[in-house]
Amino acid sequence: MAGKLIANLIVIGSTYLARGIVEGYRKALANAKHSGVAQETLQNVRNASKTMTEQEARQILGASAESSWEDVLQKYNTLFENNAKVGSFYLQSKVHRAKESLEMIYHRKE
Repeated sequence: MAGKLIANLIVIGSTYLARGIVEGYRKALANAKHSGVAQETLQNVRNASKTMTEQEARQILGASAESSWEDVLQKYNTLFENNAKVGSFYLQSKVHRAKESLEMIYHRKE
């Protein structure tokens, strides 16, 4: 008898707890949508996944910090053309993104 009562209390308590958690989550989502936090977070995630660090870009192109913009362009053209012959679209896109990343940095310095 006591075991049955305890089991019922556990089931009822966990049901109320689960409902409360779900309702709290729904309200948190509604508040995030209302304040624009969700959109801002998604935008930041998208931007972060598309940007390349300067170090990564220099490593891909084989350019040092002292390299001039002309050297970077020469290395970009060589790598891009070589990958065009081989047919690796992935490598071509990495080379292109590296050039874009360094282009922003070099034009900011000027």
